[in-house]
Amino acid sequence: MTDPTAGSVDFDLLAEPRLVVEPGVAARVSAVAGPVLQGMGYRLVRIKISGEFGCTVQIMAERPDGTMLIDDCEAISKALSPVLDVADPIEKAYRLEISSPGIDRPLVRRSDFERYAGHLVKIEMAVAHQGRKRFRGMLGGVEGDAVHLRRDDVRGDEDPEVLLVMEDIADARLVLTDELVAESMRRGKLAEREMKQNLGIKPPPPPHAKRSDPTKSNAPKAKLKPVKKIAPKNTKEHRLAADRLRRGEIDPTEGE
Repeated sequence: MTDPTAGSVDFDLLAEPRLVVEPGVAARVSAVAGPVLQGMGYRLVRIKISGEFGCTVQIMAERPDGTMLIDDCEAISKALSPVLDVADPIEKAYRLEISSPGIDRPLVRRSDFERYAGHLVKIEMAVAHQGRKRFRGMLGGVEGDAVHLRRDDVRGDEDPEVLLVMEDIADARLVLTDELVAESMRRGKLAEREMKQNLGIKPPPPPHAKRSDPTKSNAPKAKLKPVKKIAPKNTKEHRLAADRLRRGEIDPTEGE
């Protein structure tokens, strides 16, 4: 069952296999986590097991469109934790950590290389290409079963244009640039807006919209009639009474 907040799901992208997979214990975790994530509408990106702070199992996941919000991480953690407890792919105690792939993310599927064409990447080959295993340059997309790369680390008369077979790639990762950060922010905002729309949450007003003051009423104000001023009395009788009051001849409380 897919996550109802995930919006429309591209099932071809959801079921797309990874080109880069982990060996050993991480592979056992992947065998358990992968189907659970896919059933929720997410894709497994990578699993990393480290010995820092005891043992930490980091699972990178994303939506098929490449986005991932905090709410997504919480939903995956809640659903996956009991499944891992039962399957017990790791013999010792560990801390589970669900995260997004990050801005400088790994590229593990064919669609990743297509989606991030035009961005700077670092690639490490499992099988050497033209006598070298490490490459860096501008990603040019996919051509057949290979990745096109325009190298920025050429030396001498080396050809800057190379085609790297995807199945021979051991690790590929985006390089952090201003352009990549801007695109990541744009994707995140679109994903958040889509999630709010699916949940029926009204979007906030635009920044330029005039905000009303709740202390002020929008009802039309009633016109007040001018009040006729009454001139204070200043007769001889009142002046004499005031003089007697000052002399103490009149008790001011009299008559109360």
